[in-house]
Amino acid sequence: MADRIESLDLLRGVAIIGTLGTNIWIFTDPGGIVGFFADVPRTGSVGDTVELLLRSLANGKFLGLLTVLFGVGLELQYRSARRRGARWPGWYLWRSALLLIEGALHFVLVFEGDVLMAYAITSFVVAYLVGRSDRAVRAVMIVLGVTQVAVLSLGTAVLLSGSPGQGVQIPGVDPRLYSEGGYFAQVLMRMDNALLLRAEAVIIVPSAVVLFLAGSRLLRAGVFADSDRGQLIRTRLIIAGLLVAAPLNLATGLAGPGWVLLDRYLLPPIVALGLLGLVTTIALRHREAPGRCRRALAAVGRCALSCYVFQNLVASALCYGWGLGLADTLSGYRPWWVIGLWAGISLSFAVLATVWVGRHERGPLEIVWQWAYQRPMAVSRKDTRNARVG
Repeated sequence: MADRIESLDLLRGVAIIGTLGTNIWIFTDPGGIVGFFADVPRTGSVGDTVELLLRSLANGKFLGLLTVLFGVGLELQYRSARRRGARWPGWYLWRSALLLIEGALHFVLVFEGDVLMAYAITSFVVAYLVGRSDRAVRAVMIVLGVTQVAVLSLGTAVLLSGSPGQGVQIPGVDPRLYSEGGYFAQVLMRMDNALLLRAEAVIIVPSAVVLFLAGSRLLRAGVFADSDRGQLIRTRLIIAGLLVAAPLNLATGLAGPGWVLLDRYLLPPIVALGLLGLVTTIALRHREAPGRCRRALAAVGRCALSCYVFQNLVASALCYGWGLGLADTLSGYRPWWVIGLWAGISLSFAVLATVWVGRHERGPLEIVWQWAYQRPMAVSRKDTRNARVG
């Protein structure tokens, strides 16, 4: 866009740091992702209560916010193509393919909880929906939304009728691998169990389609505009997300593992919309002379892909057995050392991002990714010109 939407960088920065606030509990569990889902947080001690509360506050909200922002980005790409008179989705599908490749590499080499693959699959679908009429898009969102609510409600009923005190088991993966195994052993484990470990990425695609489309339509409705209409939309998002959904989400987070589906997949996206409304309102009201914290968050947002991979790679090296093995060594000091680790990693990539964007327009991975996206386009245009000349 000719006029950059400054609040988008800020929102991406908040989403990236918040996503680490969710994933940090996975990295710091001695059993990795297996132990994270198998262990049921208790409220017996102060430390346990604090961990349960923090996990509940972060769970799914910032991932939902990041999902909505991907939808906003897709809408911006659609507008850009329309202004240039380019065919849509055209080269955008190559963009989605690159994201899928990036996500697959991130999953295999770094982290089982990668979300980029799910976003890539979602973008393939939404690319063909974004230009449809509002009525058609609304119909898709309603059908998928109602279906998702029904499935999650049914699943919750099944969980509550079973053994509510048990966590989720991941068969075939030895939790000791994370504290005792080597790096390549983890890589092979992810490849051998790819279908199982990627199940969540497939499950969230329908809701991601809804959130992508919501991001697209909110941009069209003027949610980022400094206008009365934009403020009205943001106020409604804040009320629905932070005053209604957030307390319900906190209740489901503290109620036990039987409510995990509503706690992780249904309520957090609504809370995320409230966060979008709040952060955007703050950004628009305080645009003059942003402070260090805001500049750092915006820098993280401009390097969002790099920071996302960086935070997961650093957390893996610090926590797993092939690195420093802190997850096992400091397991008796939860949750306090986990909070410190989250703060330390967040501060480190915020500082690095701030320094980087002072010299470059995009983050390091974003530069490589943009080259990989634009290079085939340039070759194609050159071949077309040569064919015309010939």
